[in-house]
Amino acid sequence: MSENTALKELLLSRIRDVADYPKPGVMFKDITPLLADPKAFTALTDTLAEFCVENGATKVVGLEARGFILAAPAAVRAGIGFIPVRKAGKLPGATLRQAYDLEYGSAEIEVHAEDLVAGDRVMVIDDVLATGGTAEASLQLIRRAGAEVAGVIMLMELGFLGGRARLESALDGAPLESLLIV
Repeated sequence: MSENTALKELLLSRIRDVADYPKPGVMFKDITPLLADPKAFTALTDTLAEFCVENGATKVVGLEARGFILAAPAAVRAGIGFIPVRKAGKLPGATLRQAYDLEYGSAEIEVHAEDLVAGDRVMVIDDVLATGGTAEASLQLIRRAGAEVAGVIMLMELGFLGGRARLESALDGAPLESLLIV
């Protein structure tokens, strides 16, 4: 069994399906059992950090909220800075804000204005790529700050929702990696 296959099997074995959450008809992918397992969480963290290093990232952006849990230890392991991208109104001081469309309505994310600068190569880390709206907005935010996108890495991708296709033009050649596609 290849190392990549073994990692995927380990990660999948620690993700729990929760039917009808948060509403009927939705199959929620609960990553808390993965986070509680030190072997699985370490393997995930190492993989995320390796992707950052391989792509020359100088900072890691974690998307609120579960992206924080994955991105912060990956940044530490890679020896680079961690930057939280929050929902609008959660950060004090001067921020850059980016609006994006949701299936029903819109939302905004923000980052401290001084946290990303020209010359930074930024890796975006999150738990799930669904429709791609939040990830796309984070790429716009990174570039507006004058930084470069080093890539995007997700724990899992919900392939049936089309997030990858939405991100293609926004990536502008930067890599997109999903460790699991469900």
